[in-house]
Amino acid sequence: MRLFLLSALLHLLIALRLLPALPLAGALALAAWLLVSMVLVPMGLMARRFARPPRSDQLAAAGLFALGLFSSLFVLTLGRELLLLGGALWGAGRGLRAASAEAVPLLALAITLLGLLNTRRTARVKRVDVPIAGLPAALEGFTIAQISDLHVGPTIRAGYIQRIVDRVNALEADAVAITGDLVDGPVGELGPHVAPLAGLRARHGSFFVTGNHEYYAGAAPWLAEVRRLGIRVLLNEHVLIDRDGTTLLLAGVTDFTAHHFDPDHQSDPVAALAGAPTLVGAKVLLAHQPRSAAAAEQAGFDLQLSGHTHGGQFLPWVFFVRFQQPFTAGLHRLGRLWVYVSRGTGYWGPPKRFGAPSEITRLRLVAA
Repeated sequence: MRLFLLSALLHLLIALRLLPALPLAGALALAAWLLVSMVLVPMGLMARRFARPPRSDQLAAAGLFALGLFSSLFVLTLGRELLLLGGALWGAGRGLRAASAEAVPLLALAITLLGLLNTRRTARVKRVDVPIAGLPAALEGFTIAQISDLHVGPTIRAGYIQRIVDRVNALEADAVAITGDLVDGPVGELGPHVAPLAGLRARHGSFFVTGNHEYYAGAAPWLAEVRRLGIRVLLNEHVLIDRDGTTLLLAGVTDFTAHHFDPDHQSDPVAALAGAPTLVGAKVLLAHQPRSAAAAEQAGFDLQLSGHTHGGQFLPWVFFVRFQQPFTAGLHRLGRLWVYVSRGTGYWGPPKRFGAPSEITRLRLVAA
């Protein structure tokens, strides 16, 4: 009931600020949508309480679309208030009030529809060279295909995952890294939709680390399922990859917040190096959240691959991620550590990407 009440209050705020300034036909259309959205958004977020699959998936998809549209409506309505305040200071008249009220829902709808279209496209490959100081010649050109934040759930299903697998396999990478937030639901419902990942191919295998959403969905069953698919799970541990007599250390840590769900899953880059040889050609860490970077740098890693942020996923949230994470997207430097943050291969929540395209990342190690 609290969620329904919050939804009602926020939708009412939009109505009070926009409807009085709209012509009758526009006001009636927007009012009708706000009434539908006010109920649909919380129902979509709690779909499994109201229905069973496949009905719950359909309800969730509709509710998440409504949530994406509401998000843009709400932010643009707040932006309009700032515009009107500036207009009042500069003596702008009634025309600005009416024109801006008409523009807000149209712009919100356009952003949401374009964002929906962007999520229907298979993530494109982004190619990134990472310069590693002192990289041995044998590891020059070593490639890692990173996929992250697939969020298999009501609106991301097996067909999309199969297209991702096909695109990753075409890269013929040395290793595949899956950096968390694979699913948004239990194994019993989503196992068949994750199954195409068993087809991932790389010279030295595929590797997985947990994200925060694995713990929401039930980490233990999902770790067992990922292992069953033939993907190596790295829980504060490492593997050694030999290439022409030179060793690359590939480690993985649990999610930065995992200890809140399971005390045994405390994220620890130092523990991930336990028993490792002193001299290796390069040290690469898979860590879902960029916030792991400080500890990874102190532990002596050369490169950290992360996700979690989605690059903000859609405007204006792309500007706010930096207040929760040290890096939003792309390649960054922290001391001697390189940190690459993927914008994610899927998306979370609303089927909407605008200003932050999804990606499959092909990272290539090169000598600095």
